[in-house]
Amino acid sequence: MSVDRTPRERVDVCVVGAGPAGSLLAHRLAEAGYAVVVLEAGPRFDPERRIEQMGDALRPTHGRPEIWEMGGARDAFTSSGDRHYPLNHARVKGVGGSTLHWQGMVMRLHERDFSVATREGVGADWPIDYEDLRPYYAQAESALGVAGASDNPFAPPREQAHPMAAFAPSHSDGIFAQACESLGIGTHSVPNARNSEPYDDRAACVGYGTCQPVCPSGAKYDATSHVAKAEEAGTRVIDRVPVQRLEHDAAGERVTAAVYATPEGETYRQRARQFVVAAGGVETPRLLLLSQSSQYPDGLANSSGLVGRYFTEHLFAGTGGRIEQATRQHHVGFNTTESHQFYDDPAAGTDEGIPSAGADADDLGAIKLEFHNYAGPAPVEAALADGGWGDGLRERVADAYGNHLAVGALIEQTPRRENYVGLDPARTDDHGNPVPEIHWGLDARTERTIRRANEIQEAILSELDAERTWQVGPENTGPASHHMGTTRMGSDPAASVVSGQGRSHDLSNLWLAGSSVFPTGGAMNPTLTIAALALRTAAHIQKQV
Repeated sequence: MSVDRTPRERVDVCVVGAGPAGSLLAHRLAEAGYAVVVLEAGPRFDPERRIEQMGDALRPTHGRPEIWEMGGARDAFTSSGDRHYPLNHARVKGVGGSTLHWQGMVMRLHERDFSVATREGVGADWPIDYEDLRPYYAQAESALGVAGASDNPFAPPREQAHPMAAFAPSHSDGIFAQACESLGIGTHSVPNARNSEPYDDRAACVGYGTCQPVCPSGAKYDATSHVAKAEEAGTRVIDRVPVQRLEHDAAGERVTAAVYATPEGETYRQRARQFVVAAGGVETPRLLLLSQSSQYPDGLANSSGLVGRYFTEHLFAGTGGRIEQATRQHHVGFNTTESHQFYDDPAAGTDEGIPSAGADADDLGAIKLEFHNYAGPAPVEAALADGGWGDGLRERVADAYGNHLAVGALIEQTPRRENYVGLDPARTDDHGNPVPEIHWGLDARTERTIRRANEIQEAILSELDAERTWQVGPENTGPASHHMGTTRMGSDPAASVVSGQGRSHDLSNLWLAGSSVFPTGGAMNPTLTIAALALRTAAHIQKQV
């Protein structure tokens, strides 16, 4: 069908990106009566194909990027630095953004996360604190639909209950709970942006167990929900129109237009009074760098020289094995129990069996322990990967399934200037633009924190008399697909890209939304904070329009 992708006249706000930040912000502004246009680089996906996508995801011949049509010249990138960065495994371009394939866990950052420079002498303090974001966290939990419980003694204070009751602990959570109690480790439920009961016109979770890279039932939140609400409120959302650059006025004080390309080869300029870039921690700095001009030779909004700098991730640490009892792996497919006991104080020991950290106890990042109920292969995964038939296949599947367990962890990465998103002029995308270059590596503090998490995990598995079969430590760790920190917020324009409200220090009508504005990332999954910041930024934009 023919789609009108021409620009609209008399627009109040132009938003680049239809992921969680862009869609929530667009909906909030449109609901308040403003004329909003959203430009999205990727396509609209048909929700009716989710069952088919789930089937593809289960087959060993399909990789995660293929499920969401990632790859090719459009999504080309280069990776440099000490470690390869698998960018196209970590993102989805399309209406809904990376919430189309996310895990769905939604936690608030802790109070310490906003001031780690003051408290611990590393990173940078945020220009806002937890109390500034606290009411927007509540709004975000209601908007996304969060199932949770107030049973986490380590969590920051909250003002009301979660919108839905938490999911019940999985079978393997009960196994872990006994070991953790013996070791003096407190466990608690996990807040999830998936329905434990019908909510916001979405049905309750039915337990398909795939969750990543696709929720076939639609019970898990994704940003297409707020895209639809924004459109109902009058927002125009245009897909498959990658923004090529932002143009500004002669004085270099205001953005005047977003220049975008269409699938038909046309180029248009969308003018607006205010502009919001919400394209993620990689494409947001890339767009600013591509928008260089005589006033901004190093990229738009980059007088600080920090656009693209301090690219930050969360690292995975994990230890797994097998025990002599049924664990019922993959009956749930997402985390239902965690421990934040070692988040604010990762060096702490317990009287019952976890030793305190050694000489480096004062130089560790945050640790969030996760108890996986999806360790080891699922039966269909084992069968499809086997290639055999008959009784032999049945025996091998039975042997592979049913007694695996694992303790994972998200690890805080110390932000470093030398980790960056830049432009690689040696390689171009399908429109002739330099592709993003991801330059990424680990520092000694982050590696020490991963080792500390492994020590705690080993103690838990030892308490269960488990046969340890694998471990992910500093040498083989990988990213958690959380892009943060490339356009950090701050009070000092010389040391940050945007203010605490999300507005560029350099251009009065340019706002950035998403995890790229995080000065630090803690060890919590970032989407709830992305949503809360987007709602807060929307409130500040309303004061300007």
